[in-house]
Amino acid sequence: MNNRDDFIERMKANLDAWNAEIERLAARAREAGEEARVRYHDDIERLKQRRDETRELLEELEQTGEAAWGTLRQGVEESWQRLRKAFDDAASHFR
Repeated sequence: MNNRDDFIERMKANLDAWNAEIERLAARAREAGEEARVRYHDDIERLKQRRDETRELLEELEQTGEAAWGTLRQGVEESWQRLRKAFDDAASHFR
């Protein structure tokens, strides 16, 4: 495997882990009171949106040739950072 393939596989595994974390937060939100549940729902929807953006960029990266992957990789990494921040923000509400 080359660096591109390794990166794609690592990002796919990371997305799988984020999906599990989002589901864990969603389960906690379902157990919360009504007011908190609404706030958690908004946070979780933002997480899902960021996750979907990252997944779409990753799918685009899979379809590109070797020459363009460096540029797209940067976009995936930036999207990943936005996802991480959204998760940290959402998780802070559950503490």
